[in-house]
Amino acid sequence: MRGATWTGEGVNFALFSAHAERVELCLFDDSGENEIARLTLPEFTNEIWHGFVPGLKPGALYGYRVHGPYDPGNGHRFNPNKLLIDPYARELAGEIKWSEALFGYDLLHEDKDLTFDERDSAAGMPKCRVVDPNAYDWSGDTRPDIPWPRTLIYETHVKGFTQLNPAIPQELRGTYEGLGHRAAVDYIKSLGITSVELLPVHEFPDDSHLLDRGLKNYWGYNTLAFFAPASRYYGPRGMNGFRDMVRAFHDAGIEVILDVVYNHTAEGNELGPTLSFKGIDNFSYYRTMPDDHRYYINDTGTGNTVNTSHPRVLQLITDSLRYWVEHMHVDGFRFDLGTILGREPDGFDQRGGFFDVMTQDPVLSRVKLIGEPWDVGPGGYQLGGFPPGWAEWNDRYRDTVREYWLDTDGTAPDFSARLLGSGDIYDLRGRRPWSTINFIAAHDGFTVNDLVSYNEKHNEANGEDNNDGHDHNRSFNYGAEGPTDDDGINAVRERQKRNFLATLLLSHGTPMLLAGDEFGRSQLGNNNGYCQDSEISWLHWENLPPSADALRDFTRRLTAIRAEQPLFRRESWRNTMSITWLNCNGGEQTQEHWNDPGGTTIGVQFHLHDEVEGEGIWREAVLLFNPHDGMVPFTLPAPQEGEWQLELTTADPDRSGDRFTGGAAFELENRSLALFRKA
Repeated sequence: MRGATWTGEGVNFALFSAHAERVELCLFDDSGENEIARLTLPEFTNEIWHGFVPGLKPGALYGYRVHGPYDPGNGHRFNPNKLLIDPYARELAGEIKWSEALFGYDLLHEDKDLTFDERDSAAGMPKCRVVDPNAYDWSGDTRPDIPWPRTLIYETHVKGFTQLNPAIPQELRGTYEGLGHRAAVDYIKSLGITSVELLPVHEFPDDSHLLDRGLKNYWGYNTLAFFAPASRYYGPRGMNGFRDMVRAFHDAGIEVILDVVYNHTAEGNELGPTLSFKGIDNFSYYRTMPDDHRYYINDTGTGNTVNTSHPRVLQLITDSLRYWVEHMHVDGFRFDLGTILGREPDGFDQRGGFFDVMTQDPVLSRVKLIGEPWDVGPGGYQLGGFPPGWAEWNDRYRDTVREYWLDTDGTAPDFSARLLGSGDIYDLRGRRPWSTINFIAAHDGFTVNDLVSYNEKHNEANGEDNNDGHDHNRSFNYGAEGPTDDDGINAVRERQKRNFLATLLLSHGTPMLLAGDEFGRSQLGNNNGYCQDSEISWLHWENLPPSADALRDFTRRLTAIRAEQPLFRRESWRNTMSITWLNCNGGEQTQEHWNDPGGTTIGVQFHLHDEVEGEGIWREAVLLFNPHDGMVPFTLPAPQEGEWQLELTTADPDRSGDRFTGGAAFELENRSLALFRKA
């Protein structure tokens, strides 16, 4: 095992570097400010530098200095003046203190990175801490193992969820313990959530350019250490607070999924700082331009791209993933820019090394694996291109549903495919409907509230002159930009929020709800809160309008229906139910109807096959959709027997229980959805 491994008698240190000439281990006192020993690792075996320090114990602080050629043109950037973070460090102590000393070259020189900088960086670097990963007692912890078809994901942020939450003790807000507090867990459980997906919790720095503007890296998509929990979320229990949080969710039957960033690191491009990989073995860890290894391939858009084609780098990533599963007990991962991990020298390959390893690994193949199926490199959009066993964020679902509820002409055919699990994308190689992660809103972009409140983004607080973030949001403000006292505008906004949530939670596939959308959270029109560690991004829990409680109650009704009724979470593309699309005259949709650009008012009838058994299960249901700004009489189809009962309508969330016979015309209000079940 690489990294710092405590044996009970001392610590073994091991570091991969294929091109280094010498590796020095630097030990520090408890303050991390004073170097107390510098030891050369004596052994070099299979490109691993290693050595044993007897008597050293967990808690010891260390870093590396790596000697080798400084030859950027050939991909080598060794500089022993720079203290380096162990890629296998289980914990970091201290924060980066930005200065010119953290860069391997002379920033003022004309050729910059072709020069060599002799300043020592140790004073500005966090130190690695030796950890005993087996010190925590996990006895009694039981993984929820939620089946994919029953999964409902809640995307949230450790600090954002807890910082302003009055139900959480003040000293625990912003921490792992705060998110694991009973009040937080009980609330999430009450929503019907099965799986919490956390924005990055691997250790990451605040970028110097953000600090210069008085901002911070809030989202955390800039990893510094793949094994270490982000210490900024530590509470009184430190690292064990993370484990306590996981245990608390498990006790409630809720899974913990981590959003992970293995596609790039915080070291940036050739002009970035030397913090870890760059100084350990730049040519092995990063993809460089084939014709000039001075420069990085930038398929991530962040300056560098981790070289997953290298076997030791691939081992690092899988070792990290197994560590989080086996020692931190997480239940799955969502991979940021996941196509990067499947990118080989000739492009994305779903049979590439990373996917092969994940499929065969006895630990990792058993947890939830979710890919973000795009990057900015050539051929980087791979929706539907991940191997069987993976789920994928489905941005086409997001975009289509947003456009449909704007009553965009011609959206009905694509909307129907998204509602039924995107079989046109995922019904191949034995993949199942759960493979699509359906979402209306995520951390990146407008919240559902802002989607119906703003025509334009408002990112001025980010300090980039509102040039950052998406410009094509498929949003509409219905007559006023931002908050308004106009009752008519607010009424249509609330109805559209209900439409989005109902569509999401009644669609086949795996729904993902953005934290706060259940009560109408706003980011004041900011659609790129990556740098807003502030009240713009934090969830507000107090002084909410009455509509917030009503929307939350409506969300709970929807999640309960989804959990109880297989009609809305089918496990297979075939053999479980019959599905018929309807036009507003009560007949079956024909190709002529689908070809009508304005024919966006549609319905769908579900009939569950007899082999699906269970008490209280609906055998038949009808969903009607009307995105028009006008009422449409919709003729209900005939059930196999009996009558239809109105279960809910987004036009009036308090209305339910009305009975209708087949052939009756239901007045489907403007911009509304209605759900019926057989009485």
